[in-house]
Amino acid sequence: MTIITRFAPSPTGYLHVGGARTALFSWLYARKHGGTFILRIEDTDLERSSQASVDAILQGMDWLGLDYDQGPYYQTQRFDRYKEVIQQLLAQGDAYYCYCSKEELEQLRSEQMANKEKPRYNGKCRDHAVAIEGREPVIRFKNPTDGVVTIPDLVKGTIVVANKELDDLIIARGDGTPTYNLTVVVDDMDMGVTHVIRGDDHINNTPRQMNILQALGAAVPQYAHLPMILGADGARLSKRHGAVSVMQFRDDGYLPEALLNYLVRLGWSHGDQEIFSIAEMVDFFELADVNGAASTFNMDKLLWLNHHYIMHSDPEQVAKHLLWHIEQRGIDPADGPTLADVVKAQRERSKTLVDMANASVYFYQEFEAYDDKAAKKAFTEDADEVLARIYEAFAAVNDWQGELLHQIIVDLAQVLNLNMGKVAQPLRVAVCGSGVSPAIDITLSLLGKEKTLNRIQKAIGFIKNQK
Repeated sequence: MTIITRFAPSPTGYLHVGGARTALFSWLYARKHGGTFILRIEDTDLERSSQASVDAILQGMDWLGLDYDQGPYYQTQRFDRYKEVIQQLLAQGDAYYCYCSKEELEQLRSEQMANKEKPRYNGKCRDHAVAIEGREPVIRFKNPTDGVVTIPDLVKGTIVVANKELDDLIIARGDGTPTYNLTVVVDDMDMGVTHVIRGDDHINNTPRQMNILQALGAAVPQYAHLPMILGADGARLSKRHGAVSVMQFRDDGYLPEALLNYLVRLGWSHGDQEIFSIAEMVDFFELADVNGAASTFNMDKLLWLNHHYIMHSDPEQVAKHLLWHIEQRGIDPADGPTLADVVKAQRERSKTLVDMANASVYFYQEFEAYDDKAAKKAFTEDADEVLARIYEAFAAVNDWQGELLHQIIVDLAQVLNLNMGKVAQPLRVAVCGSGVSPAIDITLSLLGKEKTLNRIQKAIGFIKNQK
């Protein structure tokens, strides 16, 4: 059997963390078994769906590197097929028209709740529907009234639901548009989906969908319901806990590999291993290893992982993601060192790509002012004379490389009978604008001779004006 999984988000907002984890697990399972991964956009909620949300989902999937073999399919392009299936169910006697008004249903619900009963449709039109002129009926699925639905859930274990607990759900609205539980069934059936991996907020839908599939004579896929993701306060993860949009993590300077590694460990484990390459995730992933309990999102852990990936990933790969942040700051990376070299220089002290980009602007653009605290400490009265000696020595250098420049600074410190800090720190503030940078030889190499000399000259003038 070819494994076929799908990720089927509704385009009513951004791609959130929970959705991204569902997509990842579905993608991993398909890749693990040499199967097919489908992306399906469930956009039948015409009032809430938007093109902006579709774009956000596609952008998030692309950024995460979760490539799909089929799709994206759009439910709004399949309305004719849904109508065909609804007519089939009506013809079979597995669906019926319901003329009950909204007011009637609300009254029924109020009475049931007052009697402490489970709110559910009472089946009034199930066998004796009476057409009411001027009222567009909904269409309901005629759910079995006896027996049970057994869900052999691959994460939660066996779940048994009595059919008498399920009412006759609406499969088409009064205007003829199909509802979620009908469209998802038809899509899974037509697309040959073998494994439905989704959040456990869908558990209540699963027995209903299984009954519709059986009424249509279709194969029932295997289900795996993933536990929810919680915030640190134990509540379901939401906007108030911080960044929950996938692209917000991009904006905040996280690498997609770090986020994927973090998401895969939210509810899944492989021994005590914490760091996984994509290849290892595919190789090790099994639904049997997914924990049925909810997971807590920990930003500190994600930040630690992100720093690890910045430190240990191929600098060229990190540079591709750094480029976006550099360009967001209006910087043309052609005006300075290669981004891969910047990554190598800055990765030790950068927990995010935002940190790295902010700390690297001076390589490409002139800074407007010196950091006040750093300048007061480094630009002492005689600092201009030290910088003038450095300028003179650097101006004579033809082979601009870090080791030689570092030796010049060491030699000059000895000649002037100063410790290294009294020479290197004024130079650092002069060329960077602050007292923090990579090693001075690396910093100078990346800046290049012209920028270095211009900035030393500027600092000399600044110090003289302060006297």
